[in-house]
Amino acid sequence: MIKILALLVSLNINLSIINNNDKIIVGAERINAYKNKIKNKSIGLLVNHTSTVGGTHLIDTLVSLEYDVKKIFIPEHGFSGMIERGVIVDDDTITINGIKIPIISMYGKERTPSKKNMEGLDVMIFDIQDVGARFYTYISAMHNMMKICAELGIEFIILDRPNPNGNYVDGPVLEKEFKSYVGMHEIPIVHGLTVGELAKMIIGERWVENSQRLKLTIIKTNNWDHKKEYILPIRPSPNLPNQKSILLYPSLCLFEQTIVSIGRGTKFPFQVIGHPDYKKTQFNFKPISVNEESKPKLEGRISYGIDLRYKDVEKKLKIDYLIDFYNELKNRNHNFFNKYFYRIAGTKKLENQIKSGLTESEIRSSWQEDLDNYKMKRKKYLLYQDFE
Repeated sequence: MIKILALLVSLNINLSIINNNDKIIVGAERINAYKNKIKNKSIGLLVNHTSTVGGTHLIDTLVSLEYDVKKIFIPEHGFSGMIERGVIVDDDTITINGIKIPIISMYGKERTPSKKNMEGLDVMIFDIQDVGARFYTYISAMHNMMKICAELGIEFIILDRPNPNGNYVDGPVLEKEFKSYVGMHEIPIVHGLTVGELAKMIIGERWVENSQRLKLTIIKTNNWDHKKEYILPIRPSPNLPNQKSILLYPSLCLFEQTIVSIGRGTKFPFQVIGHPDYKKTQFNFKPISVNEESKPKLEGRISYGIDLRYKDVEKKLKIDYLIDFYNELKNRNHNFFNKYFYRIAGTKKLENQIKSGLTESEIRSSWQEDLDNYKMKRKKYLLYQDFE
């Protein structure tokens, strides 16, 4: 058998971020809890490089136990997890025990599998590590797969994993008119759900057509709850190389649709903030093209700003950085916000509020009612003890 782990290593996957989580048993590891559901079934997998337990990929586990894996589906960043953000992911094949298994992209020309690609499948297994932010597209792939499975009557099994940002809820709730692939659900930026809990919400709120037809099974993570920290054993995507970047991601991603860099093209993406015209500090960095990010924002230009690598991360969506950089750069002939900022924010209000000079406290209070309503809704779908 060709070991999937060896394949990932050959593709330069960073497996160096290791943490001893012996007491936490993720859904994929609890095979006795789902083996009878996939026995004698034709299986599809929605997976990527994070679908591992102890260095062994889910595909290896299932094939070695002689389960019938027919097709593999992959999200943004591809099977290896190293394809740049926004770059089209092509279909492929993988050979295991002499058998070719097709790899079907869900981040290509189409982002929902066709009925033809789903032919012959009895059950679909989702096993991908999420990071708990509304705009992280692995949950968009999950949504689209749930939709086609509901339409075709294919059972959907989620092998749940902890949410590293699952110990708080914060940010504006997405307004339905601003739905996009980077925001498909009416949830706040930091939603505080595992993928299993989110799937329950998607079904319960009927956010996919034919939701009542979808046979959903969630294999829970054991020995984890929303109060516990979880350090990811593998980087979930190219520009989230460590736990600090993962914790900062929900706040710093708001800068993606601005003129400000958050360190793409450096050794510390999502851990710094900067722009050439930010004159308040001497800390600086210079983005360059790297494997994880070709032609990054402000490439080759020295950017001054804030180094967050050695600061504690608060359990809140930090918009004070965004306000600060806007106020510093707004009078320097810059159009600070890009045209799709509202897609990341989930609302057009945030940009207007910042431009109007509202304080962080005033902005936060404006989304509090929607956030409180969401928190009440969220409690119906929790599978694990909450952080409160």
